[in-house]
Amino acid sequence: MSRNGEDGESPGDGYSLKALQAELRTFRDERDWAQFHDPKSLILALVGEVGELAELFQWVPADEAATQFSEPAKQQRAAEEMSDVLIYLLGLADVLEVDLLVAAREKLDASRQRFPAADLRGIAPEKR
Repeated sequence: MSRNGEDGESPGDGYSLKALQAELRTFRDERDWAQFHDPKSLILALVGEVGELAELFQWVPADEAATQFSEPAKQQRAAEEMSDVLIYLLGLADVLEVDLLVAAREKLDASRQRFPAADLRGIAPEKR
């Protein structure tokens, strides 16, 4: 589950969030699960999956986390939980008709304005 495939290319190359959302929608619809995919249920499922991801790191010292989770078995477990988080987040975005790439770019642009690199380099920002 590393970033690169064996040939140096990412296995996800050419696969967009919209394509993944469409595939997830098909998976959901084939099982008649749309009835269970209201915003509240998706948010609760998302929070549950974030909790499962956090549990993997709960007792790992911060300065050892990257090293420990570069081990294949731990990296695989983290990837599975991160995938669950992404799947539920994309489901929520789909139901609410939010384009996550557009929203993320807009948020990043706003953060650039709010937290100028020249003023905050190496400094944790306080809430503004």
